[in-house]
Amino acid sequence: MELLANILRPKSLKEVIGQKHLIGDGKVLTNLVSNGKIFSMILYGKPGIGKTSIANALINELKIRSKFLNATTNNKADFDIAIEEAKMYGEMILVIDEIHRMNKDKQDILLPHIESGLIILIGLTTSNPYHKINPAIRSRCQIFELKELSADDIMEGLKRAGEYLPDLKIDEDVLKYIATLSSGDFRSAINTLEVAYYATENHNITIEDIKKINNKPVFFHDKDEDGHYQVLSAFQKSIRGSDVDAALHYLARLIVAGDLDSIYRRMSVIAYEDIGLANPGIGPKVMAAIQAAELVGLPEARIPLGQVVTEMALSPKSNSTLLGIDAAISDINKGLAGEIPKHIIEGSPNYIYPHNYKNDYIYQEYMPEKLKNKKYYHKKNNKYESNLNRIYDEMRSGK
Repeated sequence: MELLANILRPKSLKEVIGQKHLIGDGKVLTNLVSNGKIFSMILYGKPGIGKTSIANALINELKIRSKFLNATTNNKADFDIAIEEAKMYGEMILVIDEIHRMNKDKQDILLPHIESGLIILIGLTTSNPYHKINPAIRSRCQIFELKELSADDIMEGLKRAGEYLPDLKIDEDVLKYIATLSSGDFRSAINTLEVAYYATENHNITIEDIKKINNKPVFFHDKDEDGHYQVLSAFQKSIRGSDVDAALHYLARLIVAGDLDSIYRRMSVIAYEDIGLANPGIGPKVMAAIQAAELVGLPEARIPLGQVVTEMALSPKSNSTLLGIDAAISDINKGLAGEIPKHIIEGSPNYIYPHNYKNDYIYQEYMPEKLKNKKYYHKKNNKYESNLNRIYDEMRSGK
């Protein structure tokens, strides 16, 4: 018997749940279909939010020969066969799941055929392609990020799924519970509904029935259905506020939900937004912890993440660089730019080379005239910034 998730797989973009920034009147993917044209692309986002569904819908609507491969499980010979098939038919859409895991041999095979247009690549990945996909592949593809599905999106899909389950008895609260439990993964929600349907004697599904199937704690979403962002916000504010216990609590919630990508992104921001120059070594430490977590995976990933989050919470804090760059951007947006001083324009004979002078410093004006004496950076009172400024002042005074 075919699984409900497969029965519900969209045959057109109109049937795709969510992703309104890409699908709908005037949106990019809908326009591509309307114009009968498709380009190589990479779809990335969390599991169960529609990457494969969109690929299927595009193929079905454009009616172009296609083939699905997995970068990990399909070998080089499978890729060779796909290319030969593409040559037979003149073009082919090749959908590659887990494209971030594709090795160099497979990339080398595909690249010239993507370049020529023989292969139209649709790569699917849960990893940020700017970090995980070879630049040679990435540069030949349009990159589209899929947004996390809201509880309303998943509720809509569950109601549609219910039409395929005869004599289903389920009320709105139970559907909402399943949607919340799924943490934005529509496929997970559908699977939970289907198991519950066949696991109950009369197909009357209650919350207690769902709890018997999936006892994952429901804490990730609140009643306003934006709990994912609330947890991330609480995580950042706890680190910013130097409350190490609260920081570990919210980290634990995100780990139990399996949301490593959101943890990585938020930690990377916090390192530079909230800790900044008070402890500039934290940025590389955060990246090292992320790499270690990626290498070992869950459950061991909790160890490097827990360690670096503890250090981040205990670290001194400074947002001086954030305030500085935001003030500079604000001036640019107001039209406060001005001409670059002529003596620092490339090739100017009047430029003075600082390395030829004591302390590698000599005064000359670098700011545009209309911003002369403008200050963007204002140091905070912490040991590292105070030391930087002491060295800076000594350098400028010629000591």
